[in-house]
Amino acid sequence: MMKEVYNWQIGRRMKYPYEGKRPKRQFAAVFDTNKCIACQTCSVACKTTWTSGRGQEYMYWNNVETKPYGGYPQAWDFRVLEMLPAGGWKDGVYTGKTIFEKAEEQKKKAEGYLPALEEWSYPNIGEDEIYGTVEQGMHIEGLPHPVWFFYLARICNHCTYPGCLASCPRQAIYKRPEDGVVLIDQARCNGYKECIAGCPYKKPMFNATTGRSEKCVACYPKMEQGIQTQCIEQCIGKIRIQGWISPPEKAEEDNPIDYLVHIRKLALPLYPQFGTEPNVYYIPPIHVPAPFLRQMFGPGVEEAVRTYRESVPDDPVLKGLLVMFGSSPEIISRFRVKADVAYGYNGKGKLVARVPTTEPAVVRKHYDSRLDVYRIDIT
Repeated sequence: MMKEVYNWQIGRRMKYPYEGKRPKRQFAAVFDTNKCIACQTCSVACKTTWTSGRGQEYMYWNNVETKPYGGYPQAWDFRVLEMLPAGGWKDGVYTGKTIFEKAEEQKKKAEGYLPALEEWSYPNIGEDEIYGTVEQGMHIEGLPHPVWFFYLARICNHCTYPGCLASCPRQAIYKRPEDGVVLIDQARCNGYKECIAGCPYKKPMFNATTGRSEKCVACYPKMEQGIQTQCIEQCIGKIRIQGWISPPEKAEEDNPIDYLVHIRKLALPLYPQFGTEPNVYYIPPIHVPAPFLRQMFGPGVEEAVRTYRESVPDDPVLKGLLVMFGSSPEIISRFRVKADVAYGYNGKGKLVARVPTTEPAVVRKHYDSRLDVYRIDIT
């Protein structure tokens, strides 16, 4: 029998197979899609750490896919969207059905599908494929662009209401009360693959060698030492930051994740209409048409894009927090910005990051009379 739980991302109560119980603190991360270059350093860092064994050859717990055509497994999001009845948003409330509410009609735990083996075979399918046609002599001006693509980096969302946990008939999947990380108990898992079908993001994966399902563990051994995950620490583009998220009514302004998600509403959940309340948030790309982004990130996407484009240059606090991404291997639990410098502190209050919000610039003369040369790069 389904229970009623409150999902703040869809603005209402919804059905879920279990009672709603939030952990003492919840792991969360923010990814800035505008800075991702798809170098796949995060994917390699994760794979060499966690999935280098037999039966894990195809597994990428962290992957980066090119939208709109890329997907790992193929078309995972479009297929889930097609399974749900059309639903919209009214005053921040989702009026459609979540994967749990749709499943209740069929006496299931979560609506979903099990990808075929070949759908996992091409993790980089659609990479750098653009939406639209480039005409001869075409010159693009203004935003959004008529021709576009963007990179979407993905890990397990460690959802508040996980579809994988709801679907497991063995109750082998659990959410750690100390940090909200979702794990699979390998001793209890019997490899039924119900978790793979039930997760709308397709982040549990089946190991044919062991006969059990596996998934991203949020690098919890590192987290227990106050260090960020491998994919976040190794990110070359510095697009990621890890921390702890509070419920909206308990948001704290000096908490980096709370500030980005709740205070400024710059970072948004991925497909909130699925109903799992995912805990990885995205700063949406500023060059992509709003209808596509609204389907992917919800009704707040236009305001988030406007904030990123217009507020960041003149807002020292927001700018300071964004330049702090990737500035420390330690988890930054608190931050402040003062005199054009951003300071980050770990859970014990120790200063672990100090970053200037503006890089010093030197402008040289175009013509150097001493050397009798002209400079092309003068800044």
